[in-house]
Amino acid sequence: MAKTKIPVTPAIRLLKQARASFTPHLYDYEERGGTTVSARELNVDEHQIIKTLVMEDDQRKPLIVLMHGDREVSTKELARTLDVKTVSSCNLGTALKHTGYLVGGTSPFATRREMPVYMERSIQELTEIYINGGKRGFLVCLAPQVVIDLLSPVLVKVGIN
Repeated sequence: MAKTKIPVTPAIRLLKQARASFTPHLYDYEERGGTTVSARELNVDEHQIIKTLVMEDDQRKPLIVLMHGDREVSTKELARTLDVKTVSSCNLGTALKHTGYLVGGTSPFATRREMPVYMERSIQELTEIYINGGKRGFLVCLAPQVVIDLLSPVLVKVGIN
C-alpha cells in the first residue's frame, strides 16, 4: 500500500520546528460533518476531538477557543470569564482572515494573526487529543501538553453538553 502524503501546512511546519511529537491522521472530510464525522472516521471518542473555534468579543477582538468535540461553548460564561459584554463566533471570512485556514480546517497553530487562546480546562486531563492540522480532513494526534507548551492557552471552564 502506498504511503499517503501528509499535507505540509503552517501548523505542521510549526509542530516540526518545535520538535513536537504528533501523529498525522487523514480522513474523508464531509461538509458540515464536524467532529462527529472525524471521530467516526478515526474511530475515537468525540470527546478527544478538539475543535478550534474562532470567536470575537464585543470590541471585535478575535480569539481562539479550544473545546471538546462533544461540547459547546457557553458564550455567556466565556464573556463573563473575559470580562467583556459578549462573545460570538466569527463569520467564515473573518475567521479565514485571522487564521489563514478555511473553516473546517482551522488549526490553532501558526495562525496568520496572533490571538489569545482559551482552552477548556478538562482537555489537559486527556492522554491524547486530535486537533486540526490546518486542512480539512486532517487531524494530528498529540498530547495536550504540546498545545499548552506551544500556545500558552488560558484554561477556562466554559463547556456545556
